[in-house]
Order: sequence, then C-alpha cells, then structure tokens
Amino acid sequence: MNTSIMANVKKALIGENKDLVDPYVQVAFAGQKGKTSIQKSSYEPLWNEQIIFTEMFPPLCKRIKVQIRDSDKVNDVAIGTHFIDLRKISNEGDKGFLPTFGPAWVNMYGSTRNYTLMDEHQELNEGLGEGVSFRARLLLGLAVEILDTTNPEINSSTEVQVEQATAVADNCSGKMEEFFLFGAFLEATMIDRKIGDKPINFEVTIGNYGNQVDGSSKPLLRRKKEGGDGDEEESELLQNSSEDEGGEDGELVSVSSSQPMKPLVTDRNYFHLPYLEKKPCIYIRSWWQDQRRRLYNANIMDKIADKLEEGLNDVQEMIKTEKPHPERRLRGVLEELSSGCLRFLTLADNDQHHSSRTRLDRERLKSCMRELENMAQQATALRSQVKRNTMKDKLKLVQNFLQKLRFLADEPQHTIPDVFIWMMSNNKRIAYARIPSKDILYSIVDEEMGKDCAKVKTVFLKLPGKRGFGPAGWTVQAKMEIYLWLGLNKQRKDYLSGLPCGFEEKKVPRGQNLPSFPPISLLYTKKQVFQLRAHMYQARSLFAADSSGLSDPFARVFFISQSQCTEVLNETLCPTWDQLLVFDNVELYGEAHEMRDDPPIIVIEIYDQDTVGKADFMGRTFAKPVVKMSDEQYCPPRFPPQLEYYQIYRGNATAGDLLAAFELLQIGPGGKSDLPPIDGPTDMDRGPILPVPLGIRPVLSRYRVEILFWGLRDLKRVNLAQVDRPRVDIECAGKGVQSALIQNYKKNPNFSTLVKWFEVDLPENELLHPPLNIRVVDCRAFGRYTLVGSHTVSSLRKFIYRPPDKKAQHWNMAAKHLNGCLAMTSRAHRSRPTGEIVVNMEPEVPIKKMDTMVKLEANSDAVVKVDVTEEEKEKKKKKKKGGGGGGGGEEAEEEEPDESMLDWWSKYFASIETMKEQLRQQEAAAAEAEEKEETEIGEGSKAQVKNKDKDKSKAPKDDKKKKQQPVPELPEKKNKQKIDELKVFNKELEAEFDNFEDWLHTFNLLRGKIGDNDDNATEEERIVGRFKGSMCVYKVPLPDDITKEAGYDPTFGMFQGIPSNDPINVLVRVYIVRATDLHPADINGKADPYIAIKLGKTDIKDKENYISKQLNPVFGKSFDIEATFPMESMLTVAVYDWDLVGTDDLIGETKIDLENRFYSKHRATCGVSQTYSIHGYNTWRDPMKPSQILSKLCKEGKVDGPHFGPGGRVKVANRVFTGPTEIEDENGQKKPTDEHLALAVLRHWEDIPRAGCRLVPEHVETRPLLNPDKPGIEQGRLEMWVDMFPMDMPAPGPAIDISPRKPKKYELRVIVWNTDEVILEDDDYFTGEKSSDIFVRGWLKGQQEDKQDTDVHYHSLTGEGNFNWRYIFPFDYLMAEEKIVISKKESMFSWDETEYKIPARLTLQVWDADHFSADDFLGAIELDLNRFPRGAKTSKQCSLEMVTNEAELPMISIFKQKRVKGWWPFVARDENDELEITGKVEAELHLLTAEEAEKSPAGLARNEPDPLEKPNRPDTSFIWFLNPLKSIKYLICTRYKWLIIKIVLALLLLIMVALFLYSMPGYMVKKLLGA
Repeated sequence: MNTSIMANVKKALIGENKDLVDPYVQVAFAGQKGKTSIQKSSYEPLWNEQIIFTEMFPPLCKRIKVQIRDSDKVNDVAIGTHFIDLRKISNEGDKGFLPTFGPAWVNMYGSTRNYTLMDEHQELNEGLGEGVSFRARLLLGLAVEILDTTNPEINSSTEVQVEQATAVADNCSGKMEEFFLFGAFLEATMIDRKIGDKPINFEVTIGNYGNQVDGSSKPLLRRKKEGGDGDEEESELLQNSSEDEGGEDGELVSVSSSQPMKPLVTDRNYFHLPYLEKKPCIYIRSWWQDQRRRLYNANIMDKIADKLEEGLNDVQEMIKTEKPHPERRLRGVLEELSSGCLRFLTLADNDQHHSSRTRLDRERLKSCMRELENMAQQATALRSQVKRNTMKDKLKLVQNFLQKLRFLADEPQHTIPDVFIWMMSNNKRIAYARIPSKDILYSIVDEEMGKDCAKVKTVFLKLPGKRGFGPAGWTVQAKMEIYLWLGLNKQRKDYLSGLPCGFEEKKVPRGQNLPSFPPISLLYTKKQVFQLRAHMYQARSLFAADSSGLSDPFARVFFISQSQCTEVLNETLCPTWDQLLVFDNVELYGEAHEMRDDPPIIVIEIYDQDTVGKADFMGRTFAKPVVKMSDEQYCPPRFPPQLEYYQIYRGNATAGDLLAAFELLQIGPGGKSDLPPIDGPTDMDRGPILPVPLGIRPVLSRYRVEILFWGLRDLKRVNLAQVDRPRVDIECAGKGVQSALIQNYKKNPNFSTLVKWFEVDLPENELLHPPLNIRVVDCRAFGRYTLVGSHTVSSLRKFIYRPPDKKAQHWNMAAKHLNGCLAMTSRAHRSRPTGEIVVNMEPEVPIKKMDTMVKLEANSDAVVKVDVTEEEKEKKKKKKKGGGGGGGGEEAEEEEPDESMLDWWSKYFASIETMKEQLRQQEAAAAEAEEKEETEIGEGSKAQVKNKDKDKSKAPKDDKKKKQQPVPELPEKKNKQKIDELKVFNKELEAEFDNFEDWLHTFNLLRGKIGDNDDNATEEERIVGRFKGSMCVYKVPLPDDITKEAGYDPTFGMFQGIPSNDPINVLVRVYIVRATDLHPADINGKADPYIAIKLGKTDIKDKENYISKQLNPVFGKSFDIEATFPMESMLTVAVYDWDLVGTDDLIGETKIDLENRFYSKHRATCGVSQTYSIHGYNTWRDPMKPSQILSKLCKEGKVDGPHFGPGGRVKVANRVFTGPTEIEDENGQKKPTDEHLALAVLRHWEDIPRAGCRLVPEHVETRPLLNPDKPGIEQGRLEMWVDMFPMDMPAPGPAIDISPRKPKKYELRVIVWNTDEVILEDDDYFTGEKSSDIFVRGWLKGQQEDKQDTDVHYHSLTGEGNFNWRYIFPFDYLMAEEKIVISKKESMFSWDETEYKIPARLTLQVWDADHFSADDFLGAIELDLNRFPRGAKTSKQCSLEMVTNEAELPMISIFKQKRVKGWWPFVARDENDELEITGKVEAELHLLTAEEAEKSPAGLARNEPDPLEKPNRPDTSFIWFLNPLKSIKYLICTRYKWLIIKIVLALLLLIMVALFLYSMPGYMVKKLLGA
C-alpha cells in the first residue's frame, strides 16, 4: 500500500486526489491459487467475479485462505487475510451439509496504518498472529457442487477458473442498521514506565469508525451482491478521507478518544492516570448489516460453556483440596448443562424466518440444535452415572462437551467487527486491547446478551505484533477498568444502566439539554473510602529465576492506583512472607452496595530481586477481596477471611501458587478507629513489617523433618564438565539441611552420613504445607558451587508419620487380620484365650474352597465373596485347574501329568491360564459392582447401609456352609496332581509393588534455571539425574514408646533398621522368557530379534542367537552378570533387530532400577515360590531356605518367632500357622522338615502385625519396550524376571533351564483300510451306471506339500473301496504347547529358515479320480490329534454326529492312546452350505516316537518292511491302465459274448468267400491247362 507521502507528492504533481490502492483478491485452497481482476484506485472495489476450484472431496486441506492484496509495480502487499475453516462451514455427519458460506461480510484485521516506508507488523496482514487493527471487509459467498465424475475432462482439469458472476441483491447480507457504541474509562493504572511521561489518551474504534489517525467515512448505502458457486467479492478498505460524520444540529458527532492526560508515578515500574472522580467517556455511531442473531446464538452457547467450565474448575478444585462430595457438584454441573442446552433450543427456535439468513445460517442452526439436544440427553444420562469411583472418567467426558460447545459457538460468518482500544502517547500508538463485538452486544433477552455488555471489565493492554510475544509480552502495558455497551441506536435508552451509580453526566455544549445525548465524561459525586488489607502468607513452586536454581522473590500488590511490596526473601522457591500490607484511604467511586458485590480486582506480581539490574518478572495473579461495609459485623462466616491458593501465571504457563487473603474494609464516619484492630505479634526484629494476624494465619506446629540421604544416580554433565563432588541441599519453609559431600562421585555415588534432620514450623492444615526443595550442587575448586538440578516435593503428605493412637491401633490390627486369615480358620480357633490366630495351611485347604463365589439361600439375592487373601484365591484357581499343560475337560480327569514330563514351561503355561482366568473374574466383578451401584442409586443411601449390614451378617454363616459343602468331592480330587505355578504379572513388577519405594524413594532432578526457550522442552529432556533417599516428617516430640524401644538408634531417627549403603557385590541373574508384539523392523513386516543386556560396564549382545522373522520370539535364556551396587544399578534390557548388512536397529528397551529392588522390604531379590521342593522342575532357587529367610525377617522386623511346635505348627508374633511337615527327596524318601511351615508364613507375611508386608512371589513380569526415538509409544512387551544374590552369601545353584522346549520327533502311521458309502460321481459311458474311482489323500497340517495318496479303487459301484495303504508322516512336536514345529525358508532369497508352530491336525480326503479332467473332491475330515472323536466300531455306527456334535462325544488324544482304529465320516457342504456325509473311512492311526519307529520300521503303501496284504477288490474293478487284459476279458466274457461269436463267424465266412474268389481263377487255369 503506498504511503501518504507518495499521495501528497502525486497530488502536488498531477493535481488529482485518487484512492491510493489497486486491490485484487487472491484465494488459495489445497495448493491452488486463483485471483480476481485488479480494481484500479478504489477503496470500495466491486468485483462480482467467481473463482472456481476443482478438487476431490473431502479435501485434505482444512482451510481456504482469502487475501486482499494491493497490486503494485514493485511488489504486491497483503492488505488483509482471512481463513475459512471448512470444518465450521460444513458438517460430515449423516445429517450434514457440504461447505457453504454467505454471501456474508468477513472482517479482516492486520497492522495499524503507519506512515513509514517499512511496516514492521506486515506479517499481521498475512494472517500471522492477532490483528491489531481493522483492515477491510469483504463480501463473499461460497458453494460446492458435486460434479459428474464420469466426464474425463473434469477429472483431468486442475485449472483454477475465474469468471464473471451475477451481482447480488442489496439486502442479501442483512439490512443496514445504525449501531451505537458507548464506553467509559473508569481507571487506567499499571501503565508501563518505559512509555515515558508524555500525555496519554485512549482511542476506541469499531471498523474504521472512530479511527481519527487513519480517517473514516460513513458508508454510502449502495448496492451489494448475491452468491453463485464460488466467491464473489466486494470490499471496503480503510480510507484516508477524514470527513466528519455530519454536523447538522442535533445529530451526534462521535467522540472516539479520551482527552490526553499526564500520567503520575505509581512505583518503580508503573504510572497511572489520575482520573479520580471525573471518568472520560467515548461514543461512536456506526452502520452495519443487522446480523445480530448470529452473535446472539454464539453468546448463548458461550454462556453455557462458561458456566460448564466454571463448574468443572470447581469440581477439580474440590478433588484437589479433598473437599467432600465432589460428585454432587459434578451432578449439579451436568444438570445446569442440560437445562442450558434446552434453553438454547427454545431461544434459537424463535428466529427461523429472518429474510437475510444464508444457507449456512440455516444449516448451522439445525446442527447446533441437534448437537445441543443430544448433549442435554447425554448430560442427563451421565448425571445418573456419576459416582464416587466413576468420577474421574466422567469428568473426562464432560471436558469433551466443553470443547464441542466452544467449537460450535465460533461463528464463521462475521457481522460487526471487533472493537479495538488503543493507548496513544504523544499521538503514537503504543498498546492495544481487542474486544470481540459479540461480548459487548446488547439484547433484551438475558441469555443472548454479551457477557461483558454493560459491565465494568478489567482489560490488560498489550504490545502489538511480535513485540507482544515471549517475555516482552509478560509485562502489562496498562490495566484498565472499562465499561462498554454496543447495540442498535434505537435500543440505546439504558446504555448507562450497568455503571456504578452516583454520577452526573457531562455533555458537549450542543447536547446539554437533550436527555438522550451521550456524556463525554461522568462526574462521580459519591465516593467510599476503604482500607485494603493484603495478607501475603506464602508462595510455592515458583520459577527458578537464578542459575542457582533458586530465586529471591518478592511480591508487589496493586490496587486502584496504589502499590506496595513485600520484603525480599533470599534463596527460596517457596517464600513465606507472612506479611500484612495495608493500603489506607483507598477511594472508590459509586454506591456502597455495588462495591460489596463486585469490588475491583487486585493484581499481584511476583519478582525476583537481582543485586544488579532490574528485578525479573516471575508471574502474576489476580484476586478479588472480601468486602466489609461499615455497617457489617467483623465476624464469621465471612471474616476473618480464609487463606486461599491463587494460581500464578507467567505468559500462558503456570508458575506456582500464592497463598494469601485479601479484605477490603469500609472506613465509616467514625474513621479508622472502627476497623478491627490489626493484632499481630509485633516482632521488633522485623521492624515495621506487620505479620499476618492470628485469625488468618495458619496454626503452626513444630515439625521435625528427617532426611535419609542414600545416593545420587545418573548425573549428567553440567556445562560440559562432569559432576565430581556433589552435595544435596534440602530446603523447606526457609529452613534446611545439607548432606555430606560425596568425595568422588565416580567411585561411590552414595552418601557417607545417612540421616540428618532439621526442625521447622509448619501449618497444622496439611493442604497448606509448603513444598520441600531438593537441590543438588557440584562443589568446584575455590569454594564455587554449580547447580546440577533440583526437585520439588509438592506434597509432604505421604512422608508424614503419625504416631499410632493406642486405642485405634488395637482395632485397626484386629480388622486387618479378620480380613486376611480368619476367613480360612474355623470358629473354634477364633475364641482362643491367648489371642493367637491360627492359620491352617494343610494341603487339602484348596478343596474346601473350590469356588470363590457362594450363592446363599435361594431367597437371598446377595452374592458374598468370602474374604480370602489374594494369594489364596490364586491357589484355589490353580488347584482347581490342575491338569497337564494341556486342555482341560475329560482327559484331564483321566490322566495326570508325569512328573518327569513337567518342566518350567509347564509351570509357566499353567500360570498364564490362571492369569487370564483372574482377569476375566476381575472384569466380571467390576461389571457386577457397576450394576449393583446402578440399583443402589435408585434406592437411596438408606438402602445402601442396610445392604451392607446384611452382607456382613451373612458372610460368617456362609463361611461355615462353605466348609461343609465340598466335602463329598474329596476322594476323587485328592489323587489329582497339580502343577505348581508362579505369578505372571501383565505389567512391570514396579507397578505392582509401588515402585519398590517402601522406604527408598527416587526423585528426578530437573535442570536448574528454565530458559525462555526451554519452556517447551519435555520433562524427559530436563532430567539431569536422580536423588535417592527419603524423608519423614513428624511433630516433635515423639511419643516415648518409640524412642524407648529396644535397639532404637537415635542417629537413624525414624529410619531404624535400614541396611548400610556401602558398595556391595551382587550376582544378577536375568531370565528373558519371550517378547510379544514387537514393532516390525524389516521391510517384510517382521523382525529378527535378539537380546542385548547392559549393566554398568557389562554389555552382553546375544547376536548369534537371533530368532529369524518373528514378532513374538521365545528367547528362553538366562544371563549371569556380576555387578557392584550402587555404581552399577541400572539394568537395561534391549531387543535389537539383526541385519545382514548395516548396523542392527534398536526395537525397544526397558530399564530396571535393581538397587530399589535389592533393598526393598518386599524382598524382590528372589521370588518366594508357591511350594518348597528340593528336586524336579520346581526346585527352590534361593540359596537361603524358607526357614532361614523367616528367621532373618523376624529378626529384622523385631517380631517374636518363629517358634516351630509339634504337629506341624509354627508361631510368629500372635499368629499360629499349620501345614505339612514332610518332604520327599528324589528317591521318594520322606524326611521331616520345617520348610513348608516357614514358607506358609512367608506367603502370608503381610498379615504379620507391624513388620508385615507382601513379599514378591516367584513371578514373570511383563515390561513394555520403549524406543527413545519414538517416545511414549510401546514397541512391544518383554516377559522376564531378575534374581539377585549378594556375593557375600552362599552361592546360588545353577540357573533354571528355561530354554525353549525342543520339539520331540514323532512318526504318525496312518493305514487306510477301507472306505464305504462314498458318493458316486461318474456316469458310465455305455450303460449310464453311477460309479466312482476312489482314492484317499492325507497330510498333516502345515505339510501340504508332503501329501500322500492311496492307489485308485476303480469303478466302485457301491461306494466301497479297499486300500490297505499306509501313509507315514514324520513330524516334530511340542508336547506342552500341543503344536507341530516346522522350519522352512520363506522364499528362495531367505537367508535362513523361519520356524512356525501350528496345531497338530491330520486331514484325510476322499477323491474321485478322472483320466483326463481334474480329479473331483468328494469329502474330507480333519482330526485334531489332541482331541478327536473315537472312531465308530462299524461303518453303520459312523454318523454325521461325530463331526457336528463333538462336544458330547468322548474325545481321545493320539498322544495318549498311541493306537486307534475305527470308522470316521467324510463330510462336505452341499448347495445350501449345510454339512452332509459323503463317505466313510476305516483307518488306523499309530503314533510312535522316532526311536520306536527306528526299532520297528514300516514301509510306505504296501511295501516292505511290514508289508500290508493286497486288497481283495471284486472283479468289477475297471483298471484300464494297470490291467488291460483283465478288463478286456470282463468285456468279452460277460456282456458281448454272443455278439462277438456271431461277428467272428461272419468274418470267417467272409474271409472264406474272399479267399475262394481270389484263388478260384488260378486254380481254374491250372485245371484247364492240366499243369
């Protein structure tokens, strides 16, 4: 756009005054651009052109860019840009509509008009960032037509066409109306000192109206236009003519800016304008098309959304501060939402027939009404589902409603442009605020009114364009209290209604006597005097502003035109200022009662004091004070006010919380003496600083904070230097303690002094506890320190130790035990006088508890779960299941697994079954609980209580009953052998045992000062190391009984009995079972995985043993690594993909902190097995026997015991456990042992009072594999476990062999004896008789290429065939998994063979052989060699049932029977796709191991060795090729015998005649000549 200098030059040279802009419109969509013609020298160009794009729908491009540009000889510049979002102008749903728009005006915003040759804010005109000034309006329409795709020209055309369009009607975009905008400036404070002290004024503009610097005009009410199938455009650009808007008498002239005024100093950073009682006003008349309805609908939805957002914030706040019944509040929120949605339907419905509504208006209204109606129903439904336990999930769903409402409320077709407020200093534009016109739009209906219309609103001005981004944008340019009203001129009678009362209007001289004339200023006659008390208690979790990782914060409080600061507290992130700031003689204008309900806001800014230079800004927050008028009492519930948390913001990021309270007290006629006194301890040492008064400040108690310093791990470099001598500083509420210095981090990263403490005063209310900061510094030469990283423990709650209350403790213990063991003990034991509790651990126990669910009497509806500890439940399932690794059902009853066949994998597969079963039960239980809750909600809370009591009373009865029930089953189950199982966790062990942070916690250290560019760095990238330790917070003094306890060591305080943290050598044994669902790493969608393990300096890559082309590889390997804790404690197990060429790729890895496991009380070094045995697949792995482990635990936990008594009893504390006392060795000899008893105690260690906790069972854990390059996405899962054995203890035995089972070689011999009733396919050529040429084909699944066929039984007329033919199928078989293993190359290019596991299935098929065409398939049967129906004795008994009704037939397994003979049906599907029987086969299956097969060999078919006799086939066999003579004989002898004889005779006769005729002449000659 040319500048005004050029305009004046032009005017001087040519003497013409033209508009200096040559606009054209450019539209860009999906990579294509089209533009209109250029209109020369026009501020109000008219195009009436349409731009046509041909594009596939739905397009991948989501928005259309429309830009008005100024054509220039050198370079075209953008005047304004608008984006049309396709999602807002179309709807994809089934009741949706294609994109449509307008014709409607869109407003474009960009930079302000400036008179320099370069525009620094040019990118605002390109559509980047928020426009700071109105640029132009453009009238455009858009439509989409679906083209006929069969036309090839259309498909190939990608040209953008521009054509003329018909002009649109004048009123198509609405009737022109006169609008009136009124504004009053009530306060202008916090004006940035940088602006300088030149006079300041404010200008308000709407569109070009009111813009005095750039000029404006009254629109000529002239023709506008209508839409075709593209965009038609016309625009008004900003103009340079500044004619005044009429000046006839009585017509008001707009006053759009306040009078300039010199600012006064507030404090070091800010000015304010002394408006005092005289408040300047502005008013502007403007003309726009009347499309208020669009804004009204948007306002209704926005208000629903605002209410919803406020409600959700309340609910979250309640959850955070643990207030009771947040679910009730959420139900209330949902009720408000549904009533709001229904209200929208009634309001929006009124306005269906507006003349200038576009198609988009109609469609949007329909879809909004649908959506909101739907939302109202969903909200009502959700309301009934909100319970305490479903709260979190439902909250997420409600958040989605909020997003949807916000999306719907955004109106794509603009109407009235936004209002801009500019602060001008010395006629230069400094800072602005942009207020959407819909927010201040007036309506007679409350819901439709803008949320800030006729209200006093606080507005913060900001710098335009790029200057307002980043840290520069954090500072406030000015804070204004402003009142705005926008509406139709004819509705303007009560535009002043929302202002604070008590003013007189000052008007321009011309409008003095006109009542409707707007004032240019308001003179307040009423003023109230107040005193503001700001109780600044503390801030928490502030930003680290200094490189030390701390800050020196102080707070500055602004109210009206006053400001005060708190003192600076050095070196802290949670300053406790505990300071009362008093603002005296605060004058507020207006009526007293208005002040009480809506006081002005207070702004609090937090700064970091620097010794040199300016203080750094650290964040800002806003608060409203509690107001007390002079006639009110200073008494509860409102006074004294409670301390509250206010969220501090720095830009858009949160930057901590401020704990403070604010009260605004009116100074009555009696002066200050009437105010409540400020009573606080007047510490002379704090000088004039007043502390927060007693009623408001929290009640403090003396707490001691004990810190356990264990060590530091994984510290990264700081400024390229390695950390060598780190130290940890702990700070909480201004007090703190430093750890000992680690002399050489590389050699030993643990601390030499373990426990230190400090005392601090903390509030009784735990929610007010300040956070505790952990900082790690590196001590360098010459006493310098560098911050390595810091961590903030935001809540001390989990570290608070509460001494047990004597009375409560007793009950607590009792309750806990009842839950655990009592369910299994009998009534008699319960009433023991000694207070002992007997836990029965006989092996028969499981039989008593066959089922966890027990139905009560028929009339009761309650289902009671008997309280059995988790492990018992598991056992039960395991015992119940029993059986081999194989399928349950009948054969499980018949056979029991042979001890020698069982291996670790049997145990593993049995356990996986158990895990699945448990998951199923959990799901079922959860569903049941949900149902129960549904019914309870209806019945109300009373019913709930009754129900609970009912359950309680039934449980014990039920207990007894349960014992009596299963007794009859005892004998048959007793002999059933069960497989010992382990626990399979389908997650990491850490997740199950709370990260093993039972006493040793890990704190992630984050990088110190957060630079401005670091704001978006992820948490991971900021971690610079980990601090291991713990803390314990308790009130001093401790009760005596703790300190007086035997063996109490005062140096360790509350951390009694923790192990030493000296380096320790450990043998780490890593078992890798298998990986599942690996992410493919090769082009073929597979991977060639192998394991790599890293621990300290040990790096094992098991590259040779990669597994070819598998995403679910079974590794079955164990690795032994020797390591020294603490230096080598992070174990990394990675899965790599092997590549023939190039480097191997990492698929994923998992990291395990071994140290926490090693020291945990849960004893994660070696899992506790379910049973104790000294040989076989379940051998005890730990070098310490259960009895030794038990004694050690008892000693460490100061528990009385274990006392082994006669009759298989052991007493620990006040518990008596019973169990078996004998053990079998390899030779079956029984020996007495206490180990079973000890193990029983270990498996129930969590029930032991005080010292008890759950011990890690023998287990396999499933860990997700992650790849640093693909953060957050699981790359597969790895099943594994880790055992650790200290080297100073006896060495453990050899590792368990978990190598994958080797398949066993078998040979299956199948003899096909006969077939019967095979359907007949062929028709005879001569006689038309039906027959079949039968043969049988067989193969094992997966070995189709090795299929074997019998010979052909030709011409069977009855469907009977005799074969006596033997197939031989050798195969490799995995007994435990019931799978055949096949290794073969995938393709000729494969480097190596791939292993497949497939079920063992034998397929037999019957075919009809044809000589010339393909053979016909007649029928088949597939036998699963593990479970197939027993063959029928005779052909007659063989029926279709054997295939269709398998469930009820006895099933057999060839692997157990070894030899089976019988008849089986062949089946095929008929035309109706139903199974029919197509023949029967008599076969014999014989299974031999490879060794047996070698000893008794057999030949294929009927060959040697062990030949089969030839089949006795009847003569009808029609074997053309094999036996032609036989066939001929058959032909001749039977059917055509006589025919042939006749033909032969006739032939002989003919021959004789011929011979006679032939030889007669010769003979006659001879006779005649007599020769």
